[in-house]
Amino acid sequence: MITEIKNDAKERMIKSTMALNQNLTKIRTGRANTSLLDQITVDYYGSETALSQVSNISIEDSRTLKITPWEKDMIQPIEKAIMNSNLGLNPVSAGMIIRVPLPPLTEERRKDMIRVVRQEGEQSRVAVRNIRRDAINDLKEMLKDKMIGEDEERKGEEEIQEITDKYVGEIDQILITKEKELMIV
Repeated sequence: MITEIKNDAKERMIKSTMALNQNLTKIRTGRANTSLLDQITVDYYGSETALSQVSNISIEDSRTLKITPWEKDMIQPIEKAIMNSNLGLNPVSAGMIIRVPLPPLTEERRKDMIRVVRQEGEQSRVAVRNIRRDAINDLKEMLKDKMIGEDEERKGEEEIQEITDKYVGEIDQILITKEKELMIV
């Protein structure tokens, strides 16, 4: 029973760190990355469709993304969607290809992005702590229902705290890596 609670908490903490990693890939560094355009949707015959489903997105060079729409009619909607995405990108079309040059980041913009990264990290830490709280509450509930003894409950709490410390440490490491990435000129 205690093992199930620990495994559930561990699984949920892994998902929290994975979600943080996924959110941080959307925060742009100086290099081109196709995941930068993941959240952009395009009006495709009346329905909002992910950009990756109406085109091929690739990296042309370290500072340029290349988008090749499946249909010629999609060039205008794709350009419009990228401009309206608040990513600060200006697409340039050349025939059937749309190039998205990534402007170099200013020092001020880098600091703003680091602030955003730290906020994302803090949200992940809070999520991990909430998972710990839920697991410990489950243990206390089991103790109250006399399903486990006090020693087992205490040992379970310590093990859950160890798991929590591990994943908070992973989150901190992810943040340090992303901050270094952002500060590279």
